[in-house]
Amino acid sequence: MSTRGSKIERREVNSSQPYEVKYLADKLGVSIQAIVGAKRATGSSDRKDIENYIKSKKKAG
Repeated sequence: MSTRGSKIERREVNSSQPYEVKYLADKLGVSIQAIVGAKRATGSSDRKDIENYIKSKKKAG
């Protein structure tokens, strides 16, 4: 069993898995649509990129 695959799996948010998107939305206190929008805006599925984008939007707003 490869550990590399599991590390990548945890680092990224898969939009086709609703529980992953819902978990991140609940964690950050935003809607699921905000997570999907952040993924589009950043062009990344990386959790850190999405979290940083949403946190910066919260500070600005």
